[in-house]
Amino acid sequence: MLVLTRHKDETIMIGDTIEVTILEVKGDKIKVGIKAPLDVPVHRKEIYLAIKEANIAAAQTAAKLPPLIDKLNRMDILPKTPKPAPKRKSK
Repeated sequence: MLVLTRHKDETIMIGDTIEVTILEVKGDKIKVGIKAPLDVPVHRKEIYLAIKEANIAAAQTAAKLPPLIDKLNRMDILPKTPKPAPKRKSK
């Protein structure tokens, strides 16, 4: 882990596109501002871990869906997908 010391209003660059700025220091709390491209997700670690856990749970549930759908189809419970109406010939 790289450890850096910064004061209020000083910035750390990560690569060419991410800026981390120290905005405020109060006691043992530090307010940090982060500028990053929109395609770079930025989360507090506890939020990141919750998202990761939810994604794993969703993937596990999705893996169980095909056998369930097959079973429901055999039971003739699912609504039938309507066939598209035939196209009319223009005059």
